[in-house]
Order: sequence, then structure tokens, then C-alpha cells
Amino acid sequence: MTTHQVGYIVGSLSAKSINRILATALAKLAPPGLELSEIPIRDLPLYNHDMDGDYPPEGRALKDAIERVDALLIVTPEYNRSIPGGLKNAIDWASRPWQQNSLTGKPTAVIGASIGAIGTAVAQQHLRNVLTFCDAPQLQAPEAYVQYTKDRFSADGDVTDEGTRKFLETYLQAFETFVGQTLRGRAA
Repeated sequence: MTTHQVGYIVGSLSAKSINRILATALAKLAPPGLELSEIPIRDLPLYNHDMDGDYPPEGRALKDAIERVDALLIVTPEYNRSIPGGLKNAIDWASRPWQQNSLTGKPTAVIGASIGAIGTAVAQQHLRNVLTFCDAPQLQAPEAYVQYTKDRFSADGDVTDEGTRKFLETYLQAFETFVGQTLRGRAA
């Protein structure tokens, strides 16, 4: 069995983010064919085209981390009906300089948690538009808008609700299938 290395990016910079808890839960629930590890974005400076000729170490580290993994999972909240600025900044760094887009062809999935039932839906729609422009193939279904409650998740990322656990396992299995199909198609 092939194990795919999946880098995940948490769109929130907060150490106490419910999306960080969701990311931890996903790493714990990942099927044997997916090995998840975080790609941090906290220390990135703001993207500036003037730095394309001399990429800062933080930008290079991000691009290298994305290029080393087989696939990318983005776990994000919704800020003001869109994606957080830190996440957009990371995507800008990853996709630049021109013709050196680290996201091209990278199998990608999007998921998010909020206290509302579908609180990340608009952010995910915006993120999908950005990822499409960056030529990152995306898992289209199932969509995953996770409602966060303390009776569904423990603070250390254990899923304590059986229905939520089954949904997340199904989501991860679909992502595993998508990653395999996408990578096989690319190799053909």
C-alpha cells in the first residue's frame, strides 16, 4: 500500500484555533494511506513582488514544504465572508515567482470548522476559486463544513462524537482516493 505524504495548512494563525483542533483530529483519523504533517504559515512576511528575485527564507521554506508533499489539505476558518489574510498570503508566496507555482498539479482538499453549521462555506468557495487559478486539482465532494462544539471535539483533537468521527473518516477516505487517482493520472 502506498502512503501519501499530505501537508496541511491551518488558515488561522491562532494557537487556540478550532481549525487547529480540527486539523489535529484529521491527523489522528487519517487512514493508513495518508500521513499528515503541518506546513506552518505563521512566520511568513507579507508577500511583495519586489522580493521575487531574492525570496526570503520563510517563503522558500513554504515552497519547499509544499513541493515535498504529495498532496495538500487546507483547514480554514471564515473571516469576514472570505479566507483569512494569513492563508491568502501563504498561497501568494507558494504560487510565486511567476512560473514557479508550487501548487500546480498538487492534489488539494479544503475543510473548515466554525461554531455555525456552515460557517466556512463562503471561505471555502473563495479558496476554491484561488486554488483553481493556481492550477491545484481539488477534491470536490464531499464538501466539509464542520460545526465545532465542545461535545464533538476535545481540546487535544479527539473526536468525541461518533457521527462527526464517521463523517471525517469518510471525508479522509475520499481524499485518499482522490490523491491516488490524481497522482496516477499525472504519472500516465
